[in-house]
Amino acid sequence: MSVNTQHTEPQTEDILEVNNIEVIYNHVILVLKGVSLSVPKGGITALLGGNGAGKTTTLKAISNLLKSERGEVTKGAILHHGKPVTDLNPAELVRRGVIQVMEGRHCFGHLSVEENLLTGAFTRRDGARAIQGDLDKVYTYFPRLKERRRSLAGYVSGGEQQMVAIGRALMSRPEAILLDEPSMGLAPQLVEEIFTIVKNLNEQEGVSFLLAEQNTNVALKYAHYGYILESGRVVMDGPAAELRENPDVKEFYLGISEEGRKSFRDVRSYRRRKRWLA
Repeated sequence: MSVNTQHTEPQTEDILEVNNIEVIYNHVILVLKGVSLSVPKGGITALLGGNGAGKTTTLKAISNLLKSERGEVTKGAILHHGKPVTDLNPAELVRRGVIQVMEGRHCFGHLSVEENLLTGAFTRRDGARAIQGDLDKVYTYFPRLKERRRSLAGYVSGGEQQMVAIGRALMSRPEAILLDEPSMGLAPQLVEEIFTIVKNLNEQEGVSFLLAEQNTNVALKYAHYGYILESGRVVMDGPAAELRENPDVKEFYLGISEEGRKSFRDVRSYRRRKRWLA
């Protein structure tokens, strides 16, 4: 009698799956073309690409926020734990544990920092004590917000507003956070601070992240896996460590070629498209 001694690696469960979706705006403008990606449980996944590549549209498709902009998913499927979610409203998706932090932070400027954070708990039904406990936890990760909790959110710094936006999302007790351009408009030191907090939330709280980010260098430093979008299509994907070493990624997104460092503006876009989209 023979014994099979082969062991297979356990499969990581995917929280979100995007399968070959197309998105059209105003019934005529095709923005996403056959985009597929997955967000594994406990992972940080980066969605990379230049301005206009389709990153924000992808996040809004997952969050069901396209209708307000006259956009719709016309092909493909979006699954949460294997179940379609395209017909759910955004609030129901939040209740199921998926929430988006919008580009530009979008704090309620006339409310205090703490009031902004508490708005993130509006879908919860587990009582004031549990909500207060999570508020204290947010202040543990963002001690600067505790210092500014009585300040109007419209008058705190851009970095602090980004912290408010992420903290507000955490108050919903999410399983996955879709984070759109977290580095936009922030100084490099603040960008590192924000991404370090994302890393800590992922490792210590088990929150999964899908990051849409133009800053490829910092995104691949903290992510586990990455997808690169060009003109609404995924042109490359792989483990973050491999993407960092890929010659095309180095040249087109990190500004480094075999001849040395160069500006992204020095690279002609048609060369990129010819190589990736042929």
